[in-house]
Amino acid sequence: MAVAVTVTSTKDMDREMWLQLRRKGIGGSDAAAIAGLSKWKSPVAVYLEKIGQAPLEEAQSEAAHFGTILEDVVAQEFSRRTGLKVKRRYAILQHPDFPFMVANVDRLIIGERTGLECKTASEYLKGEWEGEDIPAPYLLQCQHYMAVTGYSAWWIAVLIGGNKFVHKKVDRDEEIIQYLIQLESNFWNNHVIPQVPPMMDGSDASTNLLKNMYPVGEPASETELPLEADLLIEQLEQAKKEEKAAGNRVAELENRLKAMLGEYETGVASKYIVTWKTITSNRIDNEALAKNHPEIYQKYLKPSVSRRFGVKAV
Repeated sequence: MAVAVTVTSTKDMDREMWLQLRRKGIGGSDAAAIAGLSKWKSPVAVYLEKIGQAPLEEAQSEAAHFGTILEDVVAQEFSRRTGLKVKRRYAILQHPDFPFMVANVDRLIIGERTGLECKTASEYLKGEWEGEDIPAPYLLQCQHYMAVTGYSAWWIAVLIGGNKFVHKKVDRDEEIIQYLIQLESNFWNNHVIPQVPPMMDGSDASTNLLKNMYPVGEPASETELPLEADLLIEQLEQAKKEEKAAGNRVAELENRLKAMLGEYETGVASKYIVTWKTITSNRIDNEALAKNHPEIYQKYLKPSVSRRFGVKAV
Protein backbone atom coordinates (compact mmCIF):
# COMPACT_ATOMS: atom_id res chain seq x y z
CA MET A 1 0.00 0.00 0.00
CA ALA A 2 1.00 3.63 -0.45
CA VAL A 3 3.28 5.26 2.07
CA ALA A 4 2.60 8.98 2.40
CA VAL A 5 5.26 11.52 1.53
CA THR A 6 5.76 14.40 3.97
CA VAL A 7 5.42 17.68 2.08
CA THR A 8 6.09 20.11 4.91
CA SER A 9 5.81 20.47 8.66
CA THR A 10 2.81 22.40 9.97
CA LYS A 11 4.15 22.88 13.49
CA ASP A 12 4.02 26.59 14.40
CA MET A 13 2.63 27.36 10.91
CA ASP A 14 0.23 30.31 10.87
CA ARG A 15 -3.30 29.91 9.53
CA GLU A 16 -2.75 32.03 6.41
CA MET A 17 0.20 29.92 5.28
CA TRP A 18 -1.75 26.74 6.00
CA LEU A 19 -4.65 28.00 3.87
CA GLN A 20 -2.23 28.85 1.05
CA LEU A 21 -0.77 25.33 1.12
CA ARG A 22 -4.25 23.81 1.08
CA ARG A 23 -4.62 25.19 -2.43
CA LYS A 24 -1.75 22.99 -3.67
CA GLY A 25 -3.76 19.79 -3.58
CA ILE A 26 -7.04 18.05 -2.79
CA GLY A 27 -7.56 17.43 0.92
CA GLY A 28 -9.86 15.16 2.87
CA SER A 29 -12.55 17.80 3.37
CA ASP A 30 -12.53 18.52 -0.39
CA ALA A 31 -13.36 14.94 -1.38
CA ALA A 32 -17.07 15.05 -0.50
CA ALA A 33 -17.48 18.47 -2.14
CA ILE A 34 -15.98 17.21 -5.41
CA ALA A 35 -18.29 14.19 -5.23
CA GLY A 36 -21.28 16.53 -4.79
CA LEU A 37 -22.01 15.20 -1.28
CA SER A 38 -21.15 18.27 0.82
CA LYS A 39 -23.79 20.55 2.32
CA TRP A 40 -21.24 23.31 2.77
CA LYS A 41 -19.22 23.46 -0.44
CA SER A 42 -19.79 22.78 -4.15
CA PRO A 43 -17.32 21.40 -6.74
CA VAL A 44 -17.12 24.87 -8.27
CA ALA A 45 -16.20 26.38 -4.90
CA VAL A 46 -13.35 23.86 -4.53
CA TYR A 47 -12.22 24.64 -8.08
CA LEU A 48 -12.09 28.38 -7.35
CA GLU A 49 -10.02 27.74 -4.21
CA LYS A 50 -7.50 25.61 -6.04
CA ILE A 51 -6.93 28.09 -8.88
CA GLY A 52 -6.62 30.98 -6.42
CA GLN A 53 -9.83 32.73 -7.45
CA ALA A 54 -11.58 32.35 -4.09
CA PRO A 55 -10.54 34.62 -1.22
CA LEU A 56 -8.71 33.04 1.69
CA GLU A 57 -10.91 32.58 4.74
CA GLU A 58 -10.33 35.65 6.89
CA ALA A 59 -11.58 33.98 10.04
CA GLN A 60 -13.05 30.71 11.18
CA SER A 61 -16.76 30.45 11.80
CA GLU A 62 -17.85 30.08 15.43
CA ALA A 63 -18.49 26.36 14.88
CA ALA A 64 -15.09 25.81 13.26
CA HIS A 65 -13.37 27.86 15.97
CA PHE A 66 -14.77 25.78 18.80
CA GLY A 67 -14.27 22.61 16.78
CA THR A 68 -10.55 23.40 16.72
CA ILE A 69 -10.47 24.20 20.44
CA LEU A 70 -12.34 21.00 21.34
CA GLU A 71 -10.19 18.77 19.10
CA ASP A 72 -7.87 17.98 22.02
CA VAL A 73 -10.85 17.18 24.26
CA VAL A 74 -12.28 14.77 21.68
CA ALA A 75 -8.89 13.09 21.16
CA GLN A 76 -8.34 12.70 24.92
CA GLU A 77 -11.82 11.26 25.45
CA PHE A 78 -11.26 8.82 22.59
CA SER A 79 -8.06 7.59 24.24
CA ARG A 80 -9.79 7.30 27.62
CA ARG A 81 -12.65 5.21 26.22
CA THR A 82 -10.64 2.97 23.88
CA GLY A 83 -7.30 2.70 25.61
CA LEU A 84 -5.61 3.66 22.33
CA LYS A 85 -2.86 6.24 22.52
CA VAL A 86 -2.79 8.97 19.89
CA LYS A 87 -0.26 11.49 18.65
CA ARG A 88 -0.35 14.57 16.48
CA ARG A 89 1.23 14.52 13.03
CA TYR A 90 2.34 18.07 12.32
CA ALA A 91 2.66 17.69 8.55
CA ILE A 92 0.94 17.91 5.22
CA LEU A 93 1.09 14.39 3.78
CA GLN A 94 1.03 13.52 0.08
CA HIS A 95 0.13 10.37 -1.87
CA PRO A 96 3.34 8.97 -3.43
CA ASP A 97 1.72 8.25 -6.80
CA PHE A 98 -0.91 10.99 -6.94
CA PRO A 99 0.78 14.11 -5.50
CA PHE A 100 -2.39 16.22 -5.79
CA MET A 101 -3.96 14.01 -3.04
CA VAL A 102 -2.90 15.49 0.30
CA ALA A 103 -3.87 15.05 3.93
CA ASN A 104 -3.58 17.06 7.12
CA VAL A 105 -4.71 14.48 9.67
CA ASP A 106 -5.93 15.17 13.21
CA ARG A 107 -4.23 12.26 15.02
CA LEU A 108 -2.46 8.94 14.36
CA ILE A 109 -2.86 5.89 16.62
CA ILE A 110 0.45 4.90 18.21
CA GLY A 111 1.58 1.38 17.29
CA GLU A 112 -1.05 0.89 14.57
CA ARG A 113 -1.57 1.80 10.94
CA THR A 114 -4.72 3.71 11.82
CA GLY A 115 -5.67 7.34 12.35
CA LEU A 116 -8.27 9.43 14.14
CA GLU A 117 -10.52 12.20 12.88
CA CYS A 118 -11.98 14.44 15.61
CA LYS A 119 -15.32 16.20 15.09
CA THR A 120 -17.90 18.27 16.92
CA ALA A 121 -21.54 18.35 15.85
CA SER A 122 -24.72 20.21 16.73
CA GLU A 123 -27.42 18.47 18.75
CA TYR A 124 -29.65 18.91 15.68
CA LEU A 125 -27.37 16.55 13.73
CA LYS A 126 -27.40 13.69 16.24
CA GLY A 127 -29.63 11.60 13.96
CA GLU A 128 -26.82 11.42 11.40
CA TRP A 129 -24.68 9.49 13.91
CA GLU A 130 -27.20 6.94 15.16
CA GLY A 131 -26.43 3.23 14.92
CA GLU A 132 -23.63 2.43 12.52
CA ASP A 133 -24.25 5.54 10.39
CA ILE A 134 -21.46 7.96 9.54
CA PRO A 135 -22.31 11.03 7.43
CA ALA A 136 -21.11 10.49 3.85
CA PRO A 137 -18.76 13.53 3.79
CA TYR A 138 -16.85 12.21 6.83
CA LEU A 139 -16.79 8.66 5.49
CA LEU A 140 -15.16 9.92 2.28
CA GLN A 141 -12.76 12.08 4.31
CA CYS A 142 -11.54 9.04 6.23
CA GLN A 143 -11.19 6.94 3.06
CA HIS A 144 -9.23 9.80 1.47
CA TYR A 145 -6.82 9.80 4.42
CA MET A 146 -6.38 6.04 4.08
CA ALA A 147 -5.70 6.48 0.37
CA VAL A 148 -2.94 8.99 1.11
CA THR A 149 -1.36 7.20 4.07
CA GLY A 150 -1.90 3.60 3.02
CA TYR A 151 -3.40 2.88 6.46
CA SER A 152 -5.87 0.05 7.00
CA ALA A 153 -8.48 1.84 9.11
CA TRP A 154 -9.48 5.21 10.50
CA TRP A 155 -11.38 6.09 13.63
CA ILE A 156 -13.80 8.97 13.81
CA ALA A 157 -14.83 10.48 17.15
CA VAL A 158 -17.48 13.15 17.53
CA LEU A 159 -18.76 15.25 20.43
CA ILE A 160 -22.46 15.91 19.76
CA GLY A 161 -24.19 18.86 21.36
CA GLY A 162 -21.37 19.22 23.87
CA ASN A 163 -22.60 16.24 25.95
CA LYS A 164 -22.77 13.09 23.82
CA PHE A 165 -19.65 11.24 22.64
CA VAL A 166 -19.60 8.77 19.76
CA HIS A 167 -16.67 6.95 18.20
CA LYS A 168 -16.69 4.57 15.25
CA LYS A 169 -14.15 2.69 13.20
CA VAL A 170 -14.00 3.00 9.40
CA ASP A 171 -12.28 0.10 7.65
CA ARG A 172 -10.32 0.66 4.47
CA ASP A 173 -12.52 0.15 1.40
CA GLU A 174 -10.47 -0.33 -1.78
CA GLU A 175 -13.50 0.21 -4.01
CA ILE A 176 -14.22 3.63 -2.49
CA ILE A 177 -10.53 4.53 -2.54
CA GLN A 178 -10.21 3.73 -6.24
CA TYR A 179 -13.35 5.80 -6.85
CA LEU A 180 -11.78 8.73 -4.98
CA ILE A 181 -8.49 8.43 -6.87
CA GLN A 182 -10.34 8.49 -10.19
CA LEU A 183 -12.66 11.32 -9.10
CA GLU A 184 -9.86 13.50 -7.73
CA SER A 185 -7.55 12.75 -10.67
CA ASN A 186 -10.22 13.87 -13.09
CA PHE A 187 -10.94 17.00 -11.06
CA TRP A 188 -7.29 17.98 -10.75
CA ASN A 189 -6.08 17.09 -14.26
CA ASN A 190 -9.17 18.05 -16.27
CA HIS A 191 -10.31 21.09 -14.32
CA VAL A 192 -7.73 22.60 -11.95
CA ILE A 193 -4.61 22.23 -14.11
CA PRO A 194 -6.16 23.52 -17.39
CA GLN A 195 -8.42 25.92 -15.41
CA VAL A 196 -11.62 24.55 -16.92
CA PRO A 197 -14.50 24.93 -14.45
CA PRO A 198 -16.54 21.83 -13.57
CA MET A 199 -20.20 21.68 -14.54
CA MET A 200 -22.12 24.66 -13.22
CA ASP A 201 -24.60 24.05 -10.44
CA GLY A 202 -26.98 26.22 -8.43
CA SER A 203 -24.43 27.23 -5.81
CA ASP A 204 -23.34 30.80 -5.08
CA ALA A 205 -19.87 29.77 -6.25
CA SER A 206 -21.18 28.94 -9.74
CA THR A 207 -23.21 32.15 -9.90
CA ASN A 208 -20.27 34.30 -8.83
CA LEU A 209 -17.88 32.54 -11.19
CA LEU A 210 -20.10 33.30 -14.18
CA LYS A 211 -20.43 36.93 -13.08
CA ASN A 212 -16.67 37.25 -12.86
CA MET A 213 -15.98 35.44 -16.13
CA TYR A 214 -18.59 37.30 -18.17
CA PRO A 215 -19.40 40.58 -16.35
CA VAL A 216 -20.78 42.33 -19.45
CA GLY A 217 -22.10 41.14 -22.79
CA GLU A 218 -21.13 42.29 -26.26
CA PRO A 219 -23.92 44.65 -27.46
CA ALA A 220 -26.20 43.14 -30.12
CA SER A 221 -24.14 39.95 -30.22
CA GLU A 222 -25.72 36.55 -30.91
CA THR A 223 -24.60 32.93 -30.91
CA GLU A 224 -26.14 29.59 -31.81
CA LEU A 225 -26.65 27.34 -28.78
CA PRO A 226 -26.14 23.54 -28.84
CA LEU A 227 -29.09 21.13 -28.84
CA GLU A 228 -28.61 20.59 -25.12
CA ALA A 229 -29.94 24.12 -24.57
CA ASP A 230 -33.47 23.06 -25.55
CA LEU A 231 -33.45 20.32 -22.91
CA LEU A 232 -32.10 22.71 -20.27
CA ILE A 233 -34.78 25.28 -21.12
CA GLU A 234 -37.54 22.67 -20.82
CA GLN A 235 -36.16 21.64 -17.43
CA LEU A 236 -35.93 25.30 -16.42
CA GLU A 237 -39.57 25.96 -17.30
CA GLN A 238 -40.69 22.89 -15.36
CA ALA A 239 -38.57 23.93 -12.36
CA LYS A 240 -40.13 27.42 -12.46
CA LYS A 241 -43.63 25.90 -12.39
CA GLU A 242 -42.68 23.70 -9.44
CA GLU A 243 -41.08 26.67 -7.69
CA LYS A 244 -44.23 28.77 -8.17
CA ALA A 245 -46.43 25.96 -6.85
CA ALA A 246 -44.15 25.50 -3.87
CA GLY A 247 -44.12 29.27 -3.25
CA ASN A 248 -47.92 29.39 -3.32
CA ARG A 249 -48.10 26.47 -0.92
CA VAL A 250 -45.63 28.16 1.47
CA ALA A 251 -47.65 31.40 1.34
CA GLU A 252 -50.89 29.50 2.00
CA LEU A 253 -49.51 27.71 5.07
CA GLU A 254 -47.95 30.91 6.42
CA ASN A 255 -51.22 32.81 5.97
CA ARG A 256 -53.20 30.14 7.80
CA LEU A 257 -50.81 30.38 10.74
CA LYS A 258 -50.95 34.20 10.65
CA ALA A 259 -54.75 33.99 10.81
CA MET A 260 -54.44 31.86 13.94
CA LEU A 261 -52.13 34.45 15.54
CA GLY A 262 -54.31 37.44 14.72
CA GLU A 263 -53.10 40.39 16.80
CA TYR A 264 -50.79 38.19 18.92
CA GLU A 265 -47.09 38.30 18.05
CA THR A 266 -46.24 34.87 19.43
CA GLY A 267 -48.09 31.56 19.35
CA VAL A 268 -47.12 28.38 21.17
CA ALA A 269 -47.84 25.00 19.56
CA SER A 270 -47.00 21.58 21.06
CA LYS A 271 -43.61 21.39 19.31
CA TYR A 272 -43.02 24.87 17.87
CA ILE A 273 -43.16 28.58 18.62
CA VAL A 274 -44.64 30.75 15.86
CA THR A 275 -43.94 34.49 15.67
CA TRP A 276 -45.37 37.31 13.57
CA LYS A 277 -43.66 40.37 14.98
CA THR A 278 -44.01 44.04 14.17
CA ILE A 279 -40.75 45.48 12.84
CA THR A 280 -40.13 49.15 12.04
CA SER A 281 -37.35 50.03 9.59
CA ASN A 282 -36.34 53.39 8.15
CA ARG A 283 -35.65 53.61 4.42
CA ILE A 284 -34.86 56.48 2.10
CA ASP A 285 -37.74 57.51 -0.14
CA ASN A 286 -35.82 57.69 -3.42
CA GLU A 287 -38.73 59.17 -5.35
CA ALA A 288 -39.21 62.03 -2.88
CA LEU A 289 -35.46 62.64 -2.65
CA ALA A 290 -35.11 62.85 -6.43
CA LYS A 291 -38.05 65.26 -6.62
CA ASN A 292 -37.19 67.58 -3.73
CA HIS A 293 -33.39 67.42 -3.79
CA PRO A 294 -32.37 66.35 -7.32
CA GLU A 295 -28.78 67.66 -6.93
CA ILE A 296 -28.20 65.49 -3.85
CA TYR A 297 -29.90 62.51 -5.50
CA GLN A 298 -27.67 62.81 -8.60
CA LYS A 299 -24.54 63.29 -6.50
CA TYR A 300 -24.99 59.93 -4.74
CA LEU A 301 -26.26 57.87 -7.66
CA LYS A 302 -23.98 54.90 -8.27
CA PRO A 303 -24.12 53.11 -11.63
CA SER A 304 -24.67 49.36 -11.34
CA VAL A 305 -23.79 47.07 -14.23
CA SER A 306 -25.30 43.61 -14.37
CA ARG A 307 -26.66 41.15 -16.90
CA ARG A 308 -30.35 40.20 -17.02
CA PHE A 309 -31.13 36.61 -17.99
CA GLY A 310 -34.30 35.66 -19.87
CA VAL A 311 -35.84 32.95 -22.01
CA LYS A 312 -38.69 33.36 -24.52
CA ALA A 313 -40.17 31.19 -27.23
CA VAL A 314 -39.41 31.94 -30.89
